[in-house]
Amino acid sequence: MTVIGFVGLPGSGKSEAAAVAREEGLPVIAMGDVIRAACRERGRDPATDHGAVATALREEDGPAAIADRTIPRLRDALNRSDAAVVEGIRSDVEVERFEDAFGDAFVLVRIDAPQDLRAERLDDRGRDATADAGGESLADRDARERSFGMDAAMAMADRAIDNTSDLETFRERVRELVAEIDP
Repeated sequence: MTVIGFVGLPGSGKSEAAAVAREEGLPVIAMGDVIRAACRERGRDPATDHGAVATALREEDGPAAIADRTIPRLRDALNRSDAAVVEGIRSDVEVERFEDAFGDAFVLVRIDAPQDLRAERLDDRGRDATADAGGESLADRDARERSFGMDAAMAMADRAIDNTSDLETFRERVRELVAEIDP
């Protein structure tokens, strides 16, 4: 059994890394999906209220609230597969929760990319990094995620992937890492 966790700031490449892992046959559990489900349960729009609901969940149920909702989904995935991926870890508390749940089978992978490149990628995806009507700027998103403990989580990583080159190079690095961790 192996659980690979991806951590990184917005636009660093977590979703792309998860897509590569999925292509390699691994089930992927996105913590963002847990938040989007909570948005819908609360009658909130996931597109505009994602950050507010993520913050509310942590305030209501503690800093590990989203990890606690993700772990059963990971266990279910591991009933069907020898390995699974969790994408979107935001804090050291979440890392600790996954380590408690999965022990040495949990491998945390940090994805690194500088802010200017992340901003460019978000712009390319149609998500204005400086702030769109009603949206958050990249700086605001970074600050919110850092307030959750993102820097500490990234410092806990077992492995790191540099995502400053072209897309295919990054995808190949992720494929190699997945093969190395889950041979």
